[in-house]
Amino acid sequence: MQIAVIKSPIGYLKLEASDIGLKSCSILSEKEAMSCVNCGLSPFLEDVIEQLQDYFKGDRETFEIEFDLEGTDFQKRVWNALTTIPFGKTISYSEFALQLGDLKAIRAVASANGKNPIGIIIPCHRVIGSDGSLTGFAWGIDKKQWLMEHESNYKQLSLF
Repeated sequence: MQIAVIKSPIGYLKLEASDIGLKSCSILSEKEAMSCVNCGLSPFLEDVIEQLQDYFKGDRETFEIEFDLEGTDFQKRVWNALTTIPFGKTISYSEFALQLGDLKAIRAVASANGKNPIGIIIPCHRVIGSDGSLTGFAWGIDKKQWLMEHESNYKQLSLF
């Protein structure tokens, strides 16, 4: 297992990769990040870091990264479908469930979306509530809002 931690505009990101591909991109607290040490990064992880840095600079809209996903077949299907949502675009959970073939699977789709192990790169932040609300995001709604504003002119309306 290869591990790297990078600082990003939304916090510290921990990247984990196998010899097959990227296994996870998660967010860490500053304390957790300080306990991790990057040493001898593989060319694969160096490339992932470069692509993420380009994304945060606004120079990249898509990622070209191999994955090594662990999950059920359904979860993997959802995660793969998430990669087809274009940069700067959103889709509601119900539209996404329909796109996957079954509106009745909306809760299962939302659950799989929430278990996405590779945040940002597999863009689960682009799935929103039917009313346009920024519902559900494992890293917090503030991070979801930042990512969406980074990708477009989208701004969440204040309720107050």
